[in-house]
Amino acid sequence: MKFETPLIEGVLVNRYKRFFADVRLPSGEIVTAHCANSGSMLSCKEPGARVWLSPASNPERKLRYTWEIIEVFGTLVGINTGHPNRLVAEAIAAGEIKELSGYASLKREQKYGKNSRIDVLLEDPERPPCYVEVKNVTLKRAAGEAHPAEFPDSVTERGAKHLIEMTDMVRAGARAVMVYLVQRGDCRVFKVAGDIDPAYAKALKTAMAAGVEAVCYGCDVSPDGITIARPLTLDLHSSAHK
Repeated sequence: MKFETPLIEGVLVNRYKRFFADVRLPSGEIVTAHCANSGSMLSCKEPGARVWLSPASNPERKLRYTWEIIEVFGTLVGINTGHPNRLVAEAIAAGEIKELSGYASLKREQKYGKNSRIDVLLEDPERPPCYVEVKNVTLKRAAGEAHPAEFPDSVTERGAKHLIEMTDMVRAGARAVMVYLVQRGDCRVFKVAGDIDPAYAKALKTAMAAGVEAVCYGCDVSPDGITIARPLTLDLHSSAHK
């Protein structure tokens, strides 16, 4: 995925009210950018960090910029949760996620379950349909590849609900796959942050026991664009922090 217009570098002043971030531009001007991330953004909101913004294509939009990237531990991290579904769909179509290759069709944002939408639906006349739920991952609590990427960074009742509905799809004869997309390139292992959301950790364990699958991929992030780069090892038998 390439950014449509060049990103603008700045310095994070503060992230607040979930969807707003004040950023100091090189000119010294402080602008308020849209923060397309409803999570806590733990580890990815330190004031003084370098950040990159995309300018709005619509000149009449109230907020002229969207926060796209932050530098953490010397690594660029994509924080915009609007991108992962597109990134995963493009990677599946290009055959870059081997666990999800070989399907005849790919559809996005399809209704299923009890008033929900699945991020990606894969279909093929020769096999059961595959329901793919994508989760954006940015959390990493310390520098170095020995420290894992983690999800979630805050309590997510909606995430647990999705696991229940995906389990229902498996029981109905379909395939269901969780894709954890890590928008950073400094991780080799993925774990569930059970200390942050024990209920989600329990729900994932239950769902996988019922046949829901899980995969995790890391990304290469730059001011030019974001691409899915490599699979990460899943360590789902223990929480990252106890």
